[in-house]
Amino acid sequence: MKRIRKQCIEWLFEHSQNVYTKLFKHHKAWGISREQLLSFPTHTFGRHLGEFLDENGFELIPKVERHDAYHTLTGYGTKVEDEIALQCLCYGNGKRSLYLYGAVFLGIAILPDYYNYYYKSYAIGKQANPFHHYDYKQILNVNINDLRHAIFTKEHLNVLTLNS
Repeated sequence: MKRIRKQCIEWLFEHSQNVYTKLFKHHKAWGISREQLLSFPTHTFGRHLGEFLDENGFELIPKVERHDAYHTLTGYGTKVEDEIALQCLCYGNGKRSLYLYGAVFLGIAILPDYYNYYYKSYAIGKQANPFHHYDYKQILNVNINDLRHAIFTKEHLNVLTLNS
């Protein structure tokens, strides 16, 4: 039964993403490929973003590149429950969007089995320094460990299981 609920959320993510992007995302896409990100120096945020994309067989999605930047920054995976937890973390950090509200509300309603994970993620986001507003394209050359340490406490970094 849980598998069916996860598939339902995956379907919602896949089918709502294009609509949301067309209706609400009016800024320019980054225009950067995975290969370009992988050419950044090893210690940089850009390189880690490229590695995240490569490990998952992804390319940056135009106009929603920031989402993969959040994955890279926080270490959250791409399973359905991780996607919802990431949205909870971003909500705790102050991010507000129609898409985020829908993901959090529907995620918790359809997959309440992970409520504790979602709540812990929200709490980490709430306690972290604000990061939801960064222009991530402008900080691709920043050392990823310096960036993470500027945002999260050492305790949070351990919970997020990031190698800092």
